[in-house]
Amino acid sequence: MSTSMNPDLNRLQPYPFERIKELKAGIIPSTDKSLVSLAIGEPKHPTPDIILKTMRDSLLGLANYPMTKGSAELRQAIANWLTGRFNLPENSLDIETQIVPVNGTREALFAFAQAVVERSNNAKVLMPNPFYQIYEGAALLAGAEPIYLPCTVENHFNPNFDAVNDAVWDDCQLIYLCSPGNPTGSVIGVEQIKQLLNLAEKHDFIIASDECYSEIYLDEDKPPVGLLDVAVQMGNMDYKRCVVFHSLSKRSNAPGLRSGFIAGDAEILTKFLLYRTYHGCAMPPPTQVTSIAAWSDEAHVIDNRSQYRQKFSAVLEILSPIMDVKQPDASFYLWAKTQINDEIFTRDIYTQQHLNVVPGSYLSRNVDGKNPGENYIRLALVATLDECIEGASRIREFIS
Repeated sequence: MSTSMNPDLNRLQPYPFERIKELKAGIIPSTDKSLVSLAIGEPKHPTPDIILKTMRDSLLGLANYPMTKGSAELRQAIANWLTGRFNLPENSLDIETQIVPVNGTREALFAFAQAVVERSNNAKVLMPNPFYQIYEGAALLAGAEPIYLPCTVENHFNPNFDAVNDAVWDDCQLIYLCSPGNPTGSVIGVEQIKQLLNLAEKHDFIIASDECYSEIYLDEDKPPVGLLDVAVQMGNMDYKRCVVFHSLSKRSNAPGLRSGFIAGDAEILTKFLLYRTYHGCAMPPPTQVTSIAAWSDEAHVIDNRSQYRQKFSAVLEILSPIMDVKQPDASFYLWAKTQINDEIFTRDIYTQQHLNVVPGSYLSRNVDGKNPGENYIRLALVATLDECIEGASRIREFIS
């Protein structure tokens, strides 16, 4: 007799890196080159001293149980950062009801669907395609049907909301946005967000905006817009149906800190906090104190952007003449078109050049017989400048 398990676990698809491992099984790469990886989107810039020092100085906090909602000081630091970064009205965020610290946004993006989706035969969760696979897993384990919105070059790699019919919008309970986008680096514009906010009001669904890459942009005078500031422009001062997810992983080069937050609609976050209280996922006190220091400092974030700007400039100088690849709006990814199948490209460049990349089709799903990630690769410019230049040079050599 087999043990009973949640049957929705059988609906989960292998993670991209599991598929890449299978793709490369048995391959012995060129031994005259050391491995260079442009695959995993894990920031490699040094974690800023302000974070390291504050963490070291905060370890006495381990003697206390933390609250699930975090300290008032942390929630205030988050509110201050959000208000300043996105030009929100002063005091428009109630730190008691509209901000919840989380242990990295990956777990929060997943948990959110479990808390807000009402299981029914028609429950749908919409998401961009290609996408961050957590959205799909969250929808499936919440008992909903994932609906994939193709992001193609024709739509500047953003979802086309006009292509979704009213019946699907009526069944939609939640839509995940990702702007700046993973893997494409595209930023959704103000008018498109306004369109989505109007659709949410008409069809009564929640918008979950994953804005974890919002602080990595190439034009210092043009930071990406966010869901909350567009809501304010439309007079939605209570951020109804709006929640945003932000993280210190990319912004502050602290992926191991596991620190982020969710903010927005008070009614939704009250229920989400209740779910998390049972979930048992309070942020450790030293992490809270360290997060306050990180959210309160912009100097290290500006330096971070400068380093990425350097890498994009150097890599694009090498790749632009031989590939269909353009500077993204934001994020640290390049979404590069290949002349051959992306799986074959990934396998063969690993074999010949000892270089890791991610096939775009592994980050996407087939819709109407088409995979919008097919014949693209994702390059994460997270390594050192020298390694990124070396990786780009190997791609050029491979293609040539």
